Amino acid sequence: MDGNGKVTSPTRQYPGTALACLAPPPATRKTPQQQKIRLNAAQHGADMSQITKRALEASLKNVLRTKPLNKITINDLAENCGINRMTFYYHFKDIYDLVEWVCIEDATQAIADNKHYDTWEQGFTQIFYAVRDNKPFVMNVYRCVSREQVERYLNPLVDKLIVGVVEEQSVGMVVRQEDKDFIARVYSYIFVGIMLDWIASDMKGDPETIVDKLATVIKGDIYSALTRMRADK
Repeated sequence: MDGNGKVTSPTRQYPGTALACLAPPPATRKTPQQQKIRLNAAQHGADMSQITKRALEASLKNVLRTKPLNKITINDLAENCGINRMTFYYHFKDIYDLVEWVCIEDATQAIADNKHYDTWEQGFTQIFYAVRDNKPFVMNVYRCVSREQVERYLNPLVDKLIVGVVEEQSVGMVVRQEDKDFIARVYSYIFVGIMLDWIASDMKGDPETIVDKLATVIKGDIYSALTRMRADK
């Protein structure tokens, strides 16, 4: 109670100025051990997420052996994988989102470090082999969705390869990013078109022979295109 008879709240005493009591208490700093535990927990969560995605990929490929893609339901995958529907939706928005993820993952593994000018042929060949190794999966998708959808699945496989080559070939040049992207897109259309024709033929034809012919046709073309689009000349 103050001198005027009013009841006042007790004031906590803090060192320093009178306004110090209005400031929040300092945040407790985590010890190195606590920080390590938190990082390990986050890594464990990421690992578990990847394990679940891989399990769903395996279930999708398994179910595709007996059902066309457009007849498969989330329940089919959940039952095959031993999870509930909500777990699926935690990782993917629908089955086609899962298909796209599978394509990107397979491409990443197939290409590995073959994203350079001297190794792009090997990288493209590995994509062919990755597609052929997953023939039941790929052919099922090809027969059940539109060509545009298949292109959408194949584009990430090729983009990772072409973009790396274009960037490497443009070293020492001043080329606008939009021009480099355009060149990469043109070659992506060529690569995807060749692969779609190969898939449509039930994958007849030797991948190495196909890639060798392509390499002969486009040899030096990416560098030439970049040279013509240089902004520093």
